Amino acid sequence: MEPSVRKPLLDQEPADYQTVREQQMARETEKAYYGTLKNGRLLCAVLAAVLGNFNFGFALVYPSPVIPALEKTSIPSLKLTEQSGSWFGSVFSIGVAIGGLGTMYFNDRLGRKRSIMFSALPSAIGYLLMASAQEVWMLLVGRILTGFAGGVTSASIPVYVSEISHPLIRGALGSCPQIMAVLGSLSLYALGLILPWRWLAVAGEVPVLAMVIILCFMPYSPRFLISKGKEDDAISALIWLRGKDVDYWWEYEQIKATVNQQGQSISWADIKDPYIYKPVLIAVMMRLLQQLSGVTPVIVYLQLIFESTAVILPAQYDAVLVGVARLASVAIAAFSMDKAGRKILLYVSASIMLASSLTMGLYITFTREQFHNSTALLGNGDHVSLASTPSGLKIIPLLAIVIYIIGYAVGWGPITWLLMSEVLPLKTRGVVSGLCVLASWVTAFATTKAFPIVKVAFGLEVPFYFFSVICVVNLIFTRWIPETRGKSLERIESYFRTGRKSFLESFRRHE
Repeated sequence: MEPSVRKPLLDQEPADYQTVREQQMARETEKAYYGTLKNGRLLCAVLAAVLGNFNFGFALVYPSPVIPALEKTSIPSLKLTEQSGSWFGSVFSIGVAIGGLGTMYFNDRLGRKRSIMFSALPSAIGYLLMASAQEVWMLLVGRILTGFAGGVTSASIPVYVSEISHPLIRGALGSCPQIMAVLGSLSLYALGLILPWRWLAVAGEVPVLAMVIILCFMPYSPRFLISKGKEDDAISALIWLRGKDVDYWWEYEQIKATVNQQGQSISWADIKDPYIYKPVLIAVMMRLLQQLSGVTPVIVYLQLIFESTAVILPAQYDAVLVGVARLASVAIAAFSMDKAGRKILLYVSASIMLASSLTMGLYITFTREQFHNSTALLGNGDHVSLASTPSGLKIIPLLAIVIYIIGYAVGWGPITWLLMSEVLPLKTRGVVSGLCVLASWVTAFATTKAFPIVKVAFGLEVPFYFFSVICVVNLIFTRWIPETRGKSLERIESYFRTGRKSFLESFRRHE
């Protein structure tokens, strides 16, 4: 019997070598394809969709100039008391939560584009009710309806933008919803200086109508169309978005393979699969931690916070500075996400928010102890002296809040929405995006209602200490978030399906 002959080492591993070589060729093909794309039409579609976020930001801060006006109105049926005014400000969050719940159905039944367009109906009716309001209940119903529309767009727009984008610019385009929401808020503040409160509601109809009209000419999400078996429509949408002169068939085949692999809809049995529950857990937890870190109560009660501390400028001017800083920071984040990456920005963001929240809490504690016999109320029955506080310290509240907003805007603000649409598998994206909005705005409502109660009962510094603790949790949780910069949605799904980090290797390794 002849002794067995050992094959050379290279001959023992042809399959592994071939697999590695195929992965390299696939990445090179992917990189070459995305490098040939022109983005003009894609930008048009994104800008049309994010008009819904502009409207969301506009509606969110609508009570800011309206509550003071209605507290002084001579019309008894419209006069706001402290209690009715607080409901007028906070009931919007309930509407957003309901809208998010509804989008769990709308996203997969109507589709992403139709869901965004559908939001125009409750929004337009809500603004009409507020513009023609004769009693307080009309104002409250109007707020709920505009909030409902905001919930629908909050869940649908990030998914739509992510699904029509490509990896090289998805980070920048994923920041557009946040930028437009901030622009909407600033527009409301600016118009509030020159328009009566009823005409502010009329002005809110403009972006709503513009969004519906322009979206009529924009394509549906190719991924959604393929999932519904409308392959010819999906190809047409890809041609419109990418152009006729590129190898759109390659991208179409990648999307189709992923859709066919995962099936059409999610079932309860699928929840047990790590491929499903891990990205869902990441998306939902990020939304909860984002709100628990305090951004909504800080923005809603911004002027109250400044009025309750020793500040160097009048509170209304401080609020304007914070708004400008927020807009600039979101713009910076838009250009940084596809260069620095998501995870590093999340770490930086949480660290900045931690430092500023802790500084704010310590400042309030210090000034209360130093000037407890003065006349300015600071929650808990204690007082802070606006006059006797050293002028060098009066800049601290403004700097702390501005830095907090900057920290939020460069990371945990826009990236949580972007990652939601990136990490979720296609079969869960429509349902879970609605769940994320629901969880986010129920938490926002709870924190917003609790903030003044805690302030009065325990002191203004306590909420900021709580926000600091949550920021530490944010830092820890970021470790479990995958880096998605420069990765196609199909590659991200493959990572969660297989657990192999090789699917998340950057293009840069092969440049």
